[in-house]
Amino acid sequence: MVRVDFLGPIQKAPLELEITNLSELALILQKDTELSQWLSNSAVALNDTLVNSLDVALKDGDRISLLPPVCGG
Repeated sequence: MVRVDFLGPIQKAPLELEITNLSELALILQKDTELSQWLSNSAVALNDTLVNSLDVALKDGDRISLLPPVCGG
């Protein structure tokens, strides 16, 4: 089981999913109209390390964080 956390202004409860890579996660999240606006401009972290590829393999217990851009002063 993989945990997906949504940080910052994304108002979504964490998900627990049985997936094997980030490509599978992308397909699931694209179907959610609330999340689709965040997908193109958010960073993704796997176990607190930023990743750039959707081909990253996942294992049981991994934590994925969706990090939207934020604006600060």
